[in-house]
Amino acid sequence: MRFFENMAKQVFSSEGIPILDGHVAYSPEEAMSISSEMGVPVVIKAQVLTGGRGKAGGVKFADHPGDALKVADEILGMEIKGEKVKHLLIEEKAEILNEFFISVSIDRGARKPVIMASKEGGVEIENLAKTNPEKIIKYYPNPLLEFLPYEAREIARKMGVESKLIAPIGDIIWKLYNVFEKYDADTAEINPLVLTDDGLIAADAKMVIENDSLFRHQDLVERFHYKEKAVDFVKLDGDIAVIGNGAGLTLTAMDMIKLNGGEPATFLDIGGGASDQVINQALNLVLNYEPVKVVFLNVLGGITKADDVARGVLNALKQTDREVHIVIRLTGTHEKEGQKLLEDAGIPYEVSMEKAARKAVELCNELKAQS
Repeated sequence: MRFFENMAKQVFSSEGIPILDGHVAYSPEEAMSISSEMGVPVVIKAQVLTGGRGKAGGVKFADHPGDALKVADEILGMEIKGEKVKHLLIEEKAEILNEFFISVSIDRGARKPVIMASKEGGVEIENLAKTNPEKIIKYYPNPLLEFLPYEAREIARKMGVESKLIAPIGDIIWKLYNVFEKYDADTAEINPLVLTDDGLIAADAKMVIENDSLFRHQDLVERFHYKEKAVDFVKLDGDIAVIGNGAGLTLTAMDMIKLNGGEPATFLDIGGGASDQVINQALNLVLNYEPVKVVFLNVLGGITKADDVARGVLNALKQTDREVHIVIRLTGTHEKEGQKLLEDAGIPYEVSMEKAARKAVELCNELKAQS
C-alpha cells in the first residue's frame, strides 16, 4: 500500500517526527481558501504515488491566495509519469537552511533492513547515488535486535553533519526506523529533511506498507477519509461574486443578477447554519478572486443567524487590503442584531433580495465606467 505524502506525514507526525502545517485541497478554490486561512506564503504539491513531481512542475510556490488559485489550477489535472493529479497538499513555505536525506527500506540482496542517509538531500539524490555513492551512508540494523538511539547518532555522525546536528538528526533517524518496523513498511523515507530556524522538519514523506500486513493496520486503511468542504465554490465568467446560504437561494440570487443585466463571478453556497467563521472564509475566497468587482451576499436567516453573518462580514473586511464593494441582503433569525452590527460599522444593507441585486449590478456598472 503506497501512501500519498499527506497521509505519510500524518503517520510520521504521530510518531514524533516534525512536519509542516499543511492541508489537502481538491480544487483551485479550496487551495485558495486554505492559503487565505494560513495567511503565509505556501508551497503547493501534487499528491501522486510516484517520484519526480518537482522536476515535472508538480511543486510550486504561492505568495498569496490569488497565486494559490492560479498555481493549483495549473497543477490539478496534470499528469506526472502517467498519474493524474487529483488533489494537492498546501503547506507553509519553509525557509530552508540545509537539506538532508534519510530512508529506511529492505535490501533484498542482503535480506535485511537498510538505513540510507546523506547530508545532500533533495531532488538530485538519485544522481548523487550514481555519481558520488560514497556520500550516501548505508547501515544495516540487525532485525532481531532493538535499534538503539546511539546507533542512529552514529549514522548522523558518519553523514558528516555539524556536531550540534548529530543528536537531533539521530533522533529523526531513530524515529523513522521505528515507523518502518511498527507499520511493517517496505519503505519509509524523508527527502528532504530540512533544517530551518525552528529546527528539523520532514518537508516530504514517502511510505509504502507491505500489503500482506494490512490486516494488522486497519486503522490506517480506514483513517484517511477526506474532509467535506465547508463551502461550495464555483468560478464563473462575470464580475459580481454571489454568496448565499443554500444552493437554491444562491441560484436565485444569480438569476436576479442576470435579470438586472449583471454577470455572476461566483456561485458560493455557505450552507445552512453557517457560522461567522464560514462567512469570513467565504468572503476571503471571493475577495481574493481577481475578477470580482462587487460582492452580493444574500442571506435569509433560518438556522443561519443574521448576527453571525454580520460578524463574519466585519472580520473579513478587517483582514483584507482590497477596497471592497459589498451589497448585503440580510433578514431572518436575529436580523435586528445583525443589522445593528452593520449599521454601527457604517455598512449598508437591504432586506429585499430584488433591491439588493439591482443595487449590486448598478454599483458594478459604475465601477466599470470609472475604470
